[in-house]
Amino acid sequence: MQIISAQQVDQVLDFPRLISALQQGFAGNFTMPPRQLLPLSPGKPEALALLPSWNERVIAVKAFSYFPDNAVQQLPALHSSILLYRRDNGVPLALVDGSSVTCWRTAAVSALASRYLARTDAKTLLLLGTGRLALPLIQAHLVEHDLQTLLLWGRNTAAAQQLRQKVQLLYPRVQVTVVSDIAPACAQADIIVAATGSATPLLFGNDIPAGCHVDLLGNHSPQQRECDSELVRRASVYVDDRNNVLNEAGELLIPMAEQQFSAESIRAELAQLCQRNLPARQSADEITLFKSVGTALSDLLCAELVLQRPYFG
Repeated sequence: MQIISAQQVDQVLDFPRLISALQQGFAGNFTMPPRQLLPLSPGKPEALALLPSWNERVIAVKAFSYFPDNAVQQLPALHSSILLYRRDNGVPLALVDGSSVTCWRTAAVSALASRYLARTDAKTLLLLGTGRLALPLIQAHLVEHDLQTLLLWGRNTAAAQQLRQKVQLLYPRVQVTVVSDIAPACAQADIIVAATGSATPLLFGNDIPAGCHVDLLGNHSPQQRECDSELVRRASVYVDDRNNVLNEAGELLIPMAEQQFSAESIRAELAQLCQRNLPARQSADEITLFKSVGTALSDLLCAELVLQRPYFG
């Protein structure tokens, strides 16, 4: 059984191949049982999560531990690993670093969803958040769209400026600007990606222009949300996985509690979008919203692609 590190994952992956692998994988046959989040101690946030899935080729189990107080010890809050087995006989294939895979597949899923939900002439992307996912999200969306302008917002202005400099060096043809106010930046955006983990809304429905595509991926809590109920009410809503989102995403659960939205109003899951493989947008003025909390299948497909790359023979 191979042991594949985060550095090796980063060395062999690229977004064009990964986005294509995700599209094909979500369009194909797969099984994805509900993931389990297991509290480790009553009344404490520490937890262990198990995310199983399989297709015709591979069985995968992603496990991650969550210790939010680890920052005191200067340790990451999350530690993640993915086990791969052969589907035909159960023989172990690899143990893959899960944190790196999560970063790659999250950005790739965001871009893949935008293939179906954003306007084909999208030129301006507004990104909220300057964390580890920020640069991969930009890189993935540049694969899918001929972006001319990037607007960057973050609570840490210095981090936003550092990200701007890095992106500008990598993509000199793209105009990159740090913005301090979200609302006026929304008015300029064709695509908005929120990757902040904010406990309270940063995006408000009345600020979102007609024709905009909004992607929300930073929050995993039923009590928190990155957007208000008005945006959900105005938008055509799509999700990566219905069961996971309706268990974890305050962006939809809070409007549902307010009777502003219903589960039946979800237009489709990512798998349905990939199976149809056609634009889902109904008009140029439609506001689309994609809410993701992560799926075991995307972990499997990303880890499987790593294993298939020539670097590992």
